[in-house]
Amino acid sequence: MTSSRGRRRRLPLWALVLTVVAVALPAVATSRAQGAATGCTVTYTTNEWAGGFTAQIRVTNLGAALNGWRLEWTYGGDQQITSAWNAQVTQSGNAATAVNAAHNAVLATGGSVDFGLQGIWRTADPAPTAFALNGAPCGGTATPTPTPTPTPTPTPTTPAECAGAGATICSDFEDQRGTVPSGDWQTTAPDCQGTGKISVDTSVAYSGTRSLRVDGGAGYCNHVFAASTRDLSSVGPVVYVRMRVRHTTALPTSHVTFVSMPDASQGGKALRVGGQNGALQWNRESDDATLPEQSPAGVTLSTPLATGRWLCLRYQIDTTAQSMRTWVDDQEVSGLRVDGVPTQDVDGQWLARRTLPRPTGLRLGWESYGTGEDTLWFDDVALGSSPIGC
Repeated sequence: MTSSRGRRRRLPLWALVLTVVAVALPAVATSRAQGAATGCTVTYTTNEWAGGFTAQIRVTNLGAALNGWRLEWTYGGDQQITSAWNAQVTQSGNAATAVNAAHNAVLATGGSVDFGLQGIWRTADPAPTAFALNGAPCGGTATPTPTPTPTPTPTPTTPAECAGAGATICSDFEDQRGTVPSGDWQTTAPDCQGTGKISVDTSVAYSGTRSLRVDGGAGYCNHVFAASTRDLSSVGPVVYVRMRVRHTTALPTSHVTFVSMPDASQGGKALRVGGQNGALQWNRESDDATLPEQSPAGVTLSTPLATGRWLCLRYQIDTTAQSMRTWVDDQEVSGLRVDGVPTQDVDGQWLARRTLPRPTGLRLGWESYGTGEDTLWFDDVALGSSPIGC
């Protein structure tokens, strides 16, 4: 009779095979994880405030060269992405996906690509720490580097998603289906019409797939605008406006306008944002007052506008006091500030009129009064009674 000890030594062949497989499987799995971890690194840099955030994301490819990339991650809080740039970003639940834009699809070995996004949150905004590039995990190499929240200033400039801020106008033109503005936006030429054209463009956009395109022509009385159908008479007491603008041509020497707001205090004539002497300016239609004054010193206190890229133009108009402020890319323009105290070369003409402004509408387009033509785009337009940031 064979002993039990002998039986343990003589294992069947099938049992030996299973034992080998059970030992080998963990080794195979570990090898895969190590290979995937070398695929990419991600730096996720955030700027957070109460209820909102922006993130600048850099992806470095450590694997084979890519022609077309997709970065995926999952949020651990209740973040909701509202806009993005340099990539098409979508979100489903907590899962987010960024797909390359046409101009940055190629990602060489060792190469990096940058894109950004903006969003809102209610209870928590932890930075994600795990990413996958074209399906391959980045091995947990994300490096969250939050930027400290800036110290609040007396005038709030905290960015906010326009819908969350209860804005009266909150438009990224994604609801436009044809090439002619419709619905909340209607084409108009308030005074006289020339060769200018307004259209909905699907080839250039700051966010999403659509923007408002203006082909502004030169020549006296060459006016064309897309006017919001919203009545702004009750917005305030401070009217806050934010928009993305992209110019093809630098502001000319001659006077031009690209934003026009009918003003009840001027009997319907407009408060106008445009340019003169190559710099950004305000103009009041009823008395042709400018802000700043068009002296050489005054013009230097304003700013030219960059071309070929999206700018964030933001301004506020107080309907109860002599107060206006204007920002370009979150930098306040000193020559476009009215605070009730006269400043030489800035607001002398502006303060000569005591009647306080009361904007009732918003029009985006182009007015030329002589020379000066441009092709420009508008996107992410917001207007309301609360601050709306870039």
